[in-house]
Amino acid sequence: MAKEHSLDITAKINLQTFKDALAQVDREVSNRYDFKGTTYEVSYKEKEKTLVLVASSDYKLDALKDIVIAKLVKHNLSSKVLEELRVEDASGGTRKLTYKVVDYIETKEAKKIVAEIKKLKRKVTAQIEGDSIRVKSKQIDDLQLVIKEIRAMEWEAPLVFENMR
Repeated sequence: MAKEHSLDITAKINLQTFKDALAQVDREVSNRYDFKGTTYEVSYKEKEKTLVLVASSDYKLDALKDIVIAKLVKHNLSSKVLEELRVEDASGGTRKLTYKVVDYIETKEAKKIVAEIKKLKRKVTAQIEGDSIRVKSKQIDDLQLVIKEIRAMEWEAPLVFENMR
Protein backbone atom coordinates (compact mmCIF):
# COMPACT_ATOMS: atom_id res chain seq x y z
CA MET A 1 0.00 0.00 0.00
CA ALA A 2 1.49 3.28 -1.12
CA LYS A 3 1.59 6.15 1.31
CA GLU A 4 0.13 9.43 0.11
CA HIS A 5 2.09 12.64 0.70
CA SER A 6 0.58 16.11 0.92
CA LEU A 7 1.37 19.77 1.40
CA ASP A 8 -0.61 22.94 1.98
CA ILE A 9 -0.18 26.18 0.06
CA THR A 10 -1.32 29.15 2.14
CA ALA A 11 -0.57 32.82 2.62
CA LYS A 12 -0.40 32.78 6.42
CA ILE A 13 2.29 34.87 8.00
CA ASN A 14 4.08 34.20 11.24
CA LEU A 15 2.61 36.97 13.36
CA GLN A 16 5.44 36.95 15.90
CA THR A 17 8.04 37.34 13.14
CA PHE A 18 5.97 40.18 11.65
CA LYS A 19 5.81 41.97 15.02
CA ASP A 20 9.55 41.44 15.55
CA ALA A 21 10.26 43.05 12.19
CA LEU A 22 8.11 46.06 13.14
CA ALA A 23 9.93 46.35 16.48
CA GLN A 24 13.24 46.45 14.60
CA VAL A 25 11.83 49.17 12.33
CA ASP A 26 11.02 51.26 15.38
CA ARG A 27 14.52 50.77 16.82
CA GLU A 28 16.24 51.64 13.54
CA VAL A 29 14.15 54.75 12.89
CA SER A 30 14.69 56.07 16.41
CA ASN A 31 18.47 55.87 15.82
CA ARG A 32 18.51 57.41 12.34
CA TYR A 33 19.80 60.95 11.97
CA ASP A 34 17.26 61.98 9.32
CA PHE A 35 14.39 61.15 11.71
CA LYS A 36 15.78 63.02 14.75
CA GLY A 37 13.28 65.58 16.00
CA THR A 38 10.53 64.51 13.59
CA THR A 39 7.29 62.74 14.28
CA TYR A 40 6.80 59.23 12.98
CA GLU A 41 4.65 56.29 13.95
CA VAL A 42 4.49 52.61 13.00
CA SER A 43 1.34 50.97 14.34
CA TYR A 44 -0.09 47.55 13.60
CA LYS A 45 -3.78 47.02 14.27
CA GLU A 46 -4.18 43.27 14.65
CA LYS A 47 -7.99 43.11 14.57
CA GLU A 48 -8.32 45.21 11.39
CA LYS A 49 -5.18 43.63 9.90
CA THR A 50 -3.78 47.02 8.96
CA LEU A 51 -0.40 48.66 9.31
CA VAL A 52 -0.31 52.45 9.57
CA LEU A 53 2.81 54.52 8.92
CA VAL A 54 2.82 58.20 9.85
CA ALA A 55 5.67 60.60 9.03
CA SER A 56 6.23 64.33 8.84
CA SER A 57 6.67 64.47 5.03
CA ASP A 58 6.38 62.38 1.88
CA TYR A 59 10.17 61.95 1.87
CA LYS A 60 10.16 60.60 5.42
CA LEU A 61 7.15 58.39 4.64
CA ASP A 62 9.01 56.85 1.67
CA ALA A 63 12.07 56.26 3.85
CA LEU A 64 9.90 54.65 6.54
CA LYS A 65 8.21 52.46 3.92
CA ASP A 66 11.62 51.31 2.62
CA ILE A 67 12.78 50.44 6.14
CA VAL A 68 9.61 48.42 6.82
CA ILE A 69 9.96 46.42 3.60
CA ALA A 70 13.68 45.83 4.21
CA LYS A 71 13.01 44.50 7.70
CA LEU A 72 10.20 42.23 6.48
CA VAL A 73 12.48 40.76 3.80
CA LYS A 74 15.27 40.33 6.36
CA HIS A 75 12.84 38.27 8.47
CA ASN A 76 11.98 36.07 5.44
CA LEU A 77 8.56 37.64 4.95
CA SER A 78 7.50 38.66 1.47
CA SER A 79 6.88 42.32 0.69
CA LYS A 80 3.57 41.09 -0.76
CA VAL A 81 2.36 40.75 2.83
CA LEU A 82 1.56 44.48 2.62
CA GLU A 83 -1.00 45.86 0.18
CA GLU A 84 -1.03 49.65 -0.01
CA LEU A 85 -4.51 51.08 0.55
CA ARG A 86 -4.14 54.86 0.70
CA VAL A 87 -1.86 57.79 1.42
CA GLU A 88 -3.52 60.77 3.05
CA ASP A 89 -2.88 63.89 5.10
CA ALA A 90 -2.99 63.35 8.85
CA SER A 91 -3.18 65.77 11.76
CA GLY A 92 -0.33 68.18 12.43
CA GLY A 93 0.77 68.39 8.79
CA THR A 94 1.90 64.77 8.71
CA ARG A 95 1.33 62.13 6.04
CA LYS A 96 -0.31 58.78 6.72
CA LEU A 97 0.10 55.56 4.73
CA THR A 98 -2.26 52.65 5.38
CA TYR A 99 -1.47 49.06 4.40
CA LYS A 100 -3.68 46.00 4.49
CA VAL A 101 -1.85 42.94 5.81
CA VAL A 102 -2.49 40.09 3.35
CA ASP A 103 -2.58 36.68 5.03
CA TYR A 104 -4.95 34.78 2.74
CA ILE A 105 -5.21 33.63 -0.86
CA GLU A 106 -8.18 35.08 -2.71
CA THR A 107 -10.52 32.51 -4.28
CA LYS A 108 -9.81 33.74 -7.80
CA GLU A 109 -6.06 33.39 -7.33
CA ALA A 110 -6.45 30.00 -5.61
CA LYS A 111 -8.30 28.73 -8.68
CA LYS A 112 -5.46 29.96 -10.91
CA ILE A 113 -2.91 28.16 -8.72
CA VAL A 114 -4.88 24.91 -8.93
CA ALA A 115 -5.12 25.30 -12.72
CA GLU A 116 -1.35 25.85 -12.98
CA ILE A 117 -0.71 22.75 -10.88
CA LYS A 118 -2.91 20.72 -13.23
CA LYS A 119 -1.00 22.12 -16.25
CA LEU A 120 2.20 20.59 -14.85
CA LYS A 121 0.88 17.15 -15.91
CA ARG A 122 2.18 15.43 -12.78
CA LYS A 123 0.42 12.77 -10.74
CA VAL A 124 -0.83 15.23 -8.13
CA THR A 125 -4.26 16.37 -7.04
CA ALA A 126 -4.90 19.91 -5.87
CA GLN A 127 -8.03 21.18 -4.18
CA ILE A 128 -9.04 24.33 -2.36
CA GLU A 129 -9.79 23.76 1.32
CA GLY A 130 -10.90 26.95 3.04
CA ASP A 131 -8.08 29.48 2.84
CA SER A 132 -5.46 26.96 1.70
CA ILE A 133 -4.76 24.64 -1.20
CA ARG A 134 -4.06 20.98 -0.40
CA VAL A 135 -1.82 19.17 -2.89
CA LYS A 136 -1.56 15.37 -2.67
CA SER A 137 0.67 12.86 -4.43
CA LYS A 138 2.05 9.36 -3.96
CA GLN A 139 5.53 10.63 -4.84
CA ILE A 140 7.20 13.28 -2.72
CA ASP A 141 9.31 14.29 -5.73
CA ASP A 142 6.16 15.44 -7.54
CA LEU A 143 5.26 17.66 -4.58
CA GLN A 144 8.75 19.16 -4.59
CA LEU A 145 8.41 19.86 -8.32
CA VAL A 146 5.06 21.59 -7.70
CA ILE A 147 6.68 23.78 -5.03
CA LYS A 148 9.52 24.69 -7.38
CA GLU A 149 7.22 25.53 -10.30
CA ILE A 150 4.64 27.50 -8.29
CA ARG A 151 7.38 29.46 -6.50
CA ALA A 152 8.87 30.43 -9.87
CA MET A 153 5.58 32.03 -10.98
CA GLU A 154 4.40 35.51 -10.01
CA TRP A 155 1.46 35.61 -7.57
CA GLU A 156 -0.28 38.45 -5.75
CA ALA A 157 -0.47 36.60 -2.43
CA PRO A 158 2.66 35.80 -0.41
CA LEU A 159 2.60 32.01 -0.80
CA VAL A 160 3.81 29.75 2.00
CA PHE A 161 4.34 26.01 1.53
CA GLU A 162 3.76 24.10 4.77
CA ASN A 163 2.71 20.80 6.37
CA MET A 164 4.61 18.63 3.92
CA ARG A 165 4.06 15.04 4.99
